[in-house]
Amino acid sequence: MRAAGDKTGARPFPWGAVLDTGLCRLRLDPKRFWELSLVEYAAMTGAFAPRPGRLRRDGLEMLMRAFPD
Repeated sequence: MRAAGDKTGARPFPWGAVLDTGLCRLRLDPKRFWELSLVEYAAMTGAFAPRPGRLRRDGLEMLMRAFPD
């Protein structure tokens, strides 16, 4: 529910996804989960992992030659 004049467009915090990731996927016990800082949680979920670069034109052309269908 939003207040009448709220025009910020802010979305609510995704508690469901965060709890699912921490308690189910990472299998943290609840005490440890609630002790985590946001930085620790982000590190555990791969937020700081290197990201692959974008596909460049030469890479696309190579894929098109390898998979011509």
